[in-house]
Amino acid sequence: MTQATNKILVPLDFSEHSMSGLEQSYIFARLSQAEIVLLHIIVDSGGLWSVFSPKEQKDVVKKLEEKLKSYAEIIAKKENVKVSTILEKGKLIDTIIKVADDIDAKMIVVGTTGSKNIMQKIVGSNALRLIRETNCPIVTVKDSAKRKSCSNIILPLDLTKETNQKVSKAIQMAKFFHSKVWAVSVVTTSDEYIKRRLKTQLEKVKQHIRDEGVECDSSIVKSAAKNEKMAAALINYSKKVNGDLMLIMTQQEAEIVEYFIGSLAKEIIHTADIPIMSVVPKRKKK
Repeated sequence: MTQATNKILVPLDFSEHSMSGLEQSYIFARLSQAEIVLLHIIVDSGGLWSVFSPKEQKDVVKKLEEKLKSYAEIIAKKENVKVSTILEKGKLIDTIIKVADDIDAKMIVVGTTGSKNIMQKIVGSNALRLIRETNCPIVTVKDSAKRKSCSNIILPLDLTKETNQKVSKAIQMAKFFHSKVWAVSVVTTSDEYIKRRLKTQLEKVKQHIRDEGVECDSSIVKSAAKNEKMAAALINYSKKVNGDLMLIMTQQEAEIVEYFIGSLAKEIIHTADIPIMSVVPKRKKK
């Protein structure tokens, strides 16, 4: 096993569905020679934790540390990846953000399926905050969406907006995972002039990605101008090309970020049977 310099943070609450994120992280770690960091958070703001005596709290912490270490040892041996553990007390989102920054995480991988899993506490306004405040991408994974490879990255592009950072991130991730990029734009108009213009722009994006040494193909898919229809079109395209990861990026303006997370991106996260990587572009310096 080679020395890992990149770190993948996996919040883990030991529920069945939090394991989806953990299991998906194995392939990411192997492909990028990264270290998996298991994070368990004891939420200490009231609730059951506050009814334990100091001695009982100490015993719980010890048992959780032992359980985490046991998981790490089993995973490292079975999956041939480096695994470390962190046990923290605090507020869920604050702690994930802090730990991600402290360890300089390359990404955060979290399971999303079910009614009682860690992402149930994150999706919504908390998801917006987590995605906006972390300095690394967040991959959400449903149990049915787990992949055994990351050969094909789906890159949806709105060619009416700035795409440079989106394309750069896709190139970075494709090199990180040794993947092919499938650039796709959803067209909601029947105007032939607009469609030809978008096709020309998409061809330029494809050539730029290829010039960076990354294999790339591109397509334009038709859809009605509704979030659920657009999400369905992207998901169907992903199935067609055997997508392993879809990269979505919000816009820079706060109000657009809120709209995006609350609508199209949320629709994709909830319905896609593929891991979704969410990233907020870095703001341009004035």
